[in-house]
Amino acid sequence: MRHYKKGRKLGTDAAHTKAMKRSLVKALFLSDRIKTVESRAKEIRPDVDRIITWAKKGDLHSRRLAIAALGNDKELVREIFEKVEQGMFADRQGGYTRILKLGPRKGDNAPMVIMELVTEPVAKKEEKAEEKPAKAAPKKVEKAEEAAEEAVEAAEAPAEEAKAE
Repeated sequence: MRHYKKGRKLGTDAAHTKAMKRSLVKALFLSDRIKTVESRAKEIRPDVDRIITWAKKGDLHSRRLAIAALGNDKELVREIFEKVEQGMFADRQGGYTRILKLGPRKGDNAPMVIMELVTEPVAKKEEKAEEKPAKAAPKKVEKAEEAAEEAVEAAEAPAEEAKAE
């Protein structure tokens, strides 16, 4: 049974899955873009985000965690931390990767994707200068009030006609 075994198996045993994920994360940081199967890309996305978040902290403990996650590749970790220090992901609060779907692979019909690091700055939403007017009462209530007023007017109309005669 797979109790407490979080994540996809990716068709291999646990050790191979772990090694494959580490290798894909390294490749993504080295080349900023990789081509892989969709399930693998979705599986390594949290690992990439976690490492970049550590790099944004920039302290020694975060650096050591990143070295452990990337398999003792201190040079790669140094490059990542330097890029982040220069402001590569400064304005981004998460979502450091982008997955672009390519379609099925010819041999086995596996869904292929390109996974890349997002480098462009975040486009901030413009705040509206005008405030919206206060919301009116719900339409159901308005209709009920109008119907009640019409009923009262209808009842009063024959009484007024009788008085007029």
